[in-house]
Amino acid sequence: MKQVHLVVGVLAIGLSGAAGVYGAWCWWRVRSSPWFWRLLRAGQVVIVLEVALGGVLVLLGRKASGLHLLYGLLPVAVSFLAEQLRVASAQMVLDSRGFESAKDVGKLPEEEQNAVVLAILQREMGVMAIAALVIVVLLARAAGTG
Repeated sequence: MKQVHLVVGVLAIGLSGAAGVYGAWCWWRVRSSPWFWRLLRAGQVVIVLEVALGGVLVLLGRKASGLHLLYGLLPVAVSFLAEQLRVASAQMVLDSRGFESAKDVGKLPEEEQNAVVLAILQREMGVMAIAALVIVVLLARAAGTG
C-alpha cells in the first residue's frame, strides 16, 4: 500500500507539473488549450486519490509526520482556492470592460466576443497554472517529509 501511495504521489507531481508548465506556456503565448485543462483536472483527481490513500495508511496505523500531513493536504486547499479565484477572475475581466454579466458579451460583434472570451480564458489559465506550480512544490515537500 505504501508503494501505491508513492507511485500515485509521483504521478500527482508529474501531472501537476506538466499542467503548470504547459499552462504557463499557453498563457505566455495567449493560447487556449483543452489539453491544459485535461492535465490540470487529471492532476486534481490524482491528488484526491493520493490524499485518500494517505488517509487509509493513517487508518491502518502508519505513522506520518505532521509536516507530511500538512504538505499532503494543502494541495487540496490550494486547488479549492484557485478554483474560487478562477471564477472571480472571469468576473474581473467582465467588470473591467463594463459588463454586468456574460449575457452582455453576447450582444457584441463576434470578433469582440472572441476577444473577451480569450481574455477570460487567459486569466483563468494563469491562475490555475500558478496554482498547479504551487501544488508541485507542496507535493515535493510532502514527499521529502514522508
